[in-house]
Amino acid sequence: MKDLIIIGSGAAGMAAGIYAGRYDLDTMVIAKSTGGLLNEATTVENYPGFVKIPGYELMKKFKEHLDSLEVPFVEEIVKKVEKTKKGFKVFCDKETYQAKSLILATGSERRKLNVPGEKEFSGKGVAYCATCDGALFQDNTVAVVGGGNSAAQAALLLSQYAKKVYILYRKDPLRADPIYHDRIKAEKKIEVMCCVNVVGIKGDKTGVTSVMLDNGKELKLEGVFIEIGWQPSIMLAKQLGVELDEKGFIKINDLAETNVKGVFAAGDCTTRPFKQAVVAAADGSTAAYSAFNYIKSLK
Repeated sequence: MKDLIIIGSGAAGMAAGIYAGRYDLDTMVIAKSTGGLLNEATTVENYPGFVKIPGYELMKKFKEHLDSLEVPFVEEIVKKVEKTKKGFKVFCDKETYQAKSLILATGSERRKLNVPGEKEFSGKGVAYCATCDGALFQDNTVAVVGGGNSAAQAALLLSQYAKKVYILYRKDPLRADPIYHDRIKAEKKIEVMCCVNVVGIKGDKTGVTSVMLDNGKELKLEGVFIEIGWQPSIMLAKQLGVELDEKGFIKINDLAETNVKGVFAAGDCTTRPFKQAVVAAADGSTAAYSAFNYIKSLK
């Protein structure tokens, strides 16, 4: 029986583990891999102390800090959680673990376009991570769907490989930070098309061949990168009866407490409005502090 199990290994989960280790809680972190979605960030330029650092490098430093405190990290997928008389059970692929308290730092998952062809050509021209798959589209024509910072970053990265990059966005102008507007304008390979929606993706045995737009145009290309944001990963929260808001995010107070006693939450899966690594890390540290006080109250 652990004092605390942290589910998730992004900035929130790792920070929670670091603080829990410093509080000398009997803690473990469980996640399918290290780093979460931040691993996919080509460059992080807004985390204090690092002017510019790849996302996976930042999370590697988080992990090194966690390891220095000897907090166990288990690479497994959590299938189910349930409340018991003494605390909580966490069911994974190989093992079942028990703890007196939980921190849900389950993050978010990428939103889908849900248009014809997206599912059929996933992995065959439809992609969700420019960092992971960009090099596969050397000298191809590709499109990035979205208008935020992630879409801008993806387009700039893809311009290093592709011969042509379209940014397809449903509004005007792009909502990415001004610094990205300047970089996109300076890159001749990138063409921005605003006020358009992708309504279908076409292809053949070789993969994606074009996208259909709601203005009636068809763009010939070989790759489509979907960058339209994320939705919270809340399956485990639902199993515990944790209260969600109307958008599906886990409701927490200023102490990262949920409505279920002994369950705390942190990071992108919560109602915190500003989805940033620095905010997630702060949430994780707060959740660990609250878990510490909760365990202390039990004793």
